[in-house]
Amino acid sequence: MATEDTHTEEFRLPRSRRANERLHALVPGGAHTYAKGDDQYPENLAPVISHGHGAHVWDIDGNRYIEYGSGLRSVSLGHAHPRVTEAVRRELDRGSNFVRPSIVEVEAAERFLATVPTAEMVKFAKNGSDATTAAVRLARAATGRPRVALCADHPFFSVDDWFIGTTAMSAGIPAATNDLTVAFPYGDLAATEELLTRYRDEVACLILEPATHTEPPPGYLAGLRELADRHGCVLIFDEMITGFRWSEAGAQSLYGVVPDLSTFGKALGNGFAVSALAGRRALMELGGLRHSGDRVFLLSTTHGAETHSLAAAMAVQTTYVEEGVTARLHTLGERLAAGVRDAAAAMGVGDHVVVRGRASNLVYATLDEDRQPSQQYRTLFLRQLLAGGVLAPSFVVSGALDDADIDRTVEVVAQACAVYRKALDAADPTAWVAGRPVKPVFRRLA
Repeated sequence: MATEDTHTEEFRLPRSRRANERLHALVPGGAHTYAKGDDQYPENLAPVISHGHGAHVWDIDGNRYIEYGSGLRSVSLGHAHPRVTEAVRRELDRGSNFVRPSIVEVEAAERFLATVPTAEMVKFAKNGSDATTAAVRLARAATGRPRVALCADHPFFSVDDWFIGTTAMSAGIPAATNDLTVAFPYGDLAATEELLTRYRDEVACLILEPATHTEPPPGYLAGLRELADRHGCVLIFDEMITGFRWSEAGAQSLYGVVPDLSTFGKALGNGFAVSALAGRRALMELGGLRHSGDRVFLLSTTHGAETHSLAAAMAVQTTYVEEGVTARLHTLGERLAAGVRDAAAAMGVGDHVVVRGRASNLVYATLDEDRQPSQQYRTLFLRQLLAGGVLAPSFVVSGALDDADIDRTVEVVAQACAVYRKALDAADPTAWVAGRPVKPVFRRLA
């Protein structure tokens, strides 16, 4: 937690501030992921991390924090998890990359397909964008159709043009590319069927996260499966977040609906760079050598099969299964959600600080006097959390948290909610924001 004598008004991060200036001078945006940018945090209160262990991280100013949303949801077991780091160390002295496949690639593929039995083949990569774009490419190749239909209610699929062209940050992407991506609303089968009918025989795939902050309506995913079959398009589940957090085999296993292709990442490596494209053999083999048709340049990455990352993935899968990690994430999340809701209600802001989502993937909304989303109130809330030693752009839990961490987090949330109440009573949070508000990632102007 932050130093004991720290008060919100006095909380400063001088070393982090200087490091952020150095980052901006050298790295566009000051970070290698926009969601980690200092514009996502209150002005001059964006900690630069020194190290982490378990559910805690330390910044270069010497403050300790309870951390949520670790590694943008990738570190689900906690930092430096012993089973994962041990597996990685075993490979480091054996070499990490060779001119031919390593036996580790066979073992990792066998382990993944045993964990996700709804898939028949798998190919590994280093990031989620490459995997989802490869899925889209396979769908286009298999169907001979140009259009991609993506779920408009899900925030991110890829850094590639077919998706980024649909966002507010579409600079540099030709309009002709944007025209090939269309959108459908989550949970609305009728609207999706209307879209497929309007672009009859043009849509190569439907791509979506099978679940996010809300549960899929009854029959929805099965209905999408039927629509995709009837209209001859490929159904792709982006399981970057739902993979492992919903179940070891992803949301497809939990809800009993099998997509044609699915993509995994984030929790798969517990912070090590590994992602996966998996799916039906007939589709996946289009990127292989054992067919007579046109070849698809699927995934061909120099570092896609680094041995230590694949070893990390295997260790993660073993840990999830043997230690019941998914169930633990739900238990921790339920305890946290209940505590935050009780604290907000007790301070009279239960309608303004709102926790949403599956217990293993909690987010929160900060609403203004009119109960509308507010970046100013989010800034106020983040300032109070940081000063109390809680680093929480979301409330996504890791398995390394314990009950004491959750209890301390709820205490800090209660203190933040007391300040939130004062701002609501004043009908103006400006005095508690202390600088520019945090900003959404996807916006047209810097």
